Amino acid sequence: MSKKIKRPLTIEEKKRKDEQEDLKALKKKYQKGIDINNVNLKSSLEENLTYIKGVFNKVSDLDIRRFILGDQLQLDSALVYIEGIVNQQFINDTILKELMIISRNQELKKLSRNQGLIELLPNSLLTIGVVEKVDNFGKIIENIFSGHVILLLDEYDLALSLPIPARESRNVKEPETETVVRGPREGFVENIDTNLSLIRARIKTPDLKLEAIKLGRVSKTAINIAYIEGTAPDDLIAEVQNRLKRIDIDMINESGIIEQLIEDDPFSPFPQIANTERPDGLAAALNEGRVGVIIDGTPFVLIVPSVFSHFLQSNEDYYQRFFFASFARLLRFFAFLTALLGPSIYIAITTFHQEMIPTKLLLSIVASRAGVPFPALVEALIMEISFEALREAGLRLPKQVGQAVSIVGALVVGQAAVEAGLVSQAMVIVVALTGIASFMIPAYNFALGVRLIRFGVMFLAASWGMFGITFAVLFLLIHLCSLRTFGVPYLSPFTPTDWDGLKDTIIKVPEWFKNNRPSYLVKTDQQRIRSNVKPSPAKGDDENE
Repeated sequence: MSKKIKRPLTIEEKKRKDEQEDLKALKKKYQKGIDINNVNLKSSLEENLTYIKGVFNKVSDLDIRRFILGDQLQLDSALVYIEGIVNQQFINDTILKELMIISRNQELKKLSRNQGLIELLPNSLLTIGVVEKVDNFGKIIENIFSGHVILLLDEYDLALSLPIPARESRNVKEPETETVVRGPREGFVENIDTNLSLIRARIKTPDLKLEAIKLGRVSKTAINIAYIEGTAPDDLIAEVQNRLKRIDIDMINESGIIEQLIEDDPFSPFPQIANTERPDGLAAALNEGRVGVIIDGTPFVLIVPSVFSHFLQSNEDYYQRFFFASFARLLRFFAFLTALLGPSIYIAITTFHQEMIPTKLLLSIVASRAGVPFPALVEALIMEISFEALREAGLRLPKQVGQAVSIVGALVVGQAAVEAGLVSQAMVIVVALTGIASFMIPAYNFALGVRLIRFGVMFLAASWGMFGITFAVLFLLIHLCSLRTFGVPYLSPFTPTDWDGLKDTIIKVPEWFKNNRPSYLVKTDQQRIRSNVKPSPAKGDDENE
């Protein structure tokens, strides 16, 4: 049997084979974990493109557009970018037009290939606001994934990075989690650039600082630290920076991940970091001397430090007259106690302390529980778990269906449970009032902690009655007193007492009376409004009378 004679490879085939071998070698190097930040660009366009192809192996949306720069210069060039995250129309209509057509009319032939061209392109040819020069592959890869177009030139070991992102995002509209009757209707979106512009629109001073960092080895999430220089304490700014820099994680999808990685006590049920979707809420917090952490890809901005009273305040409180806002806050503090202790007090009184109930009310409760086979604790658990399940179902289902399920389900389940003799009518009323009270708490993450603690207090009430509730309250007070949020006591300004801070806690004093910022937050620029600005009738009115 004769051997099959292999025909010699053509020049084109040999070139293709060499490119495939180079790609395989580069893929192996890249998979072995070589730090591409230490790999600099070469002066050969072919070598640079070959390395990029090796790094982006099996990345179908990578686009490499090769062209000739200059009619006389005849310089091999290439644009490298990811389709879908850049403005393709702008590249075709502007960038390529400038580089391929307009460049023929420029006097590029007067420039040496190794001198001046890199300076000429961004200064007189490319109509891009910001053009960055990069000399290593690590920065090139990072910029490509950030929506940049990379311009590579033959015989140059520098590249130009052109930011032309085309990111789809929803329009600015009213946030759904912090609705107000009176107040701005703008809310943050998932695009960090839009969010920064919303903040700048409210704080028009160069003292507003926005420090940019990137976190996440895979996601490379853009994060901005926002504060007002001279108002926010320097030690607080430094602490926020240090905690963020210590984060070493592969991916960050939402601000909740950052919150869990920088909070003081991760085992506390009480949140130590507030979040908001409202630009006006963040602007007010920055003006108080706090720091905001803005994360790309989420409309929720973190605010630090956040003490106990902040979670029971609403943005709308500051847009109403002080006595209406104070009444609403008193209702919220009462709702907090009701949501925390309501079922527990009912369990304790009906189980151990019947003498505390008026006789007529006691007889009514006894009559309603006559056919119920379970103790008060089991009753409460049945209703509370059913209520929580309906609430979760309402959140997870589509909006139109979820509202119907939560309302109709609560009515049907409650009525059916009473008619079946599983729970008493009084228990249904108690659980319903507790649920309404938990909805009155403005901060959703704070309300979650209250709902969780409530179950523990119920077991203590069923075991030891009012003594168990007293023990639970004392334990929570000790825990709250020991809690810190970025170095600030969690119960400030109650303890340690800060009179300026107390003006904006359980009650809200008039705006003209809040002269200074809270001293537990701000140490230097404390004056908020000058003294003696209380509104009064014009002097001419008294003279006319």
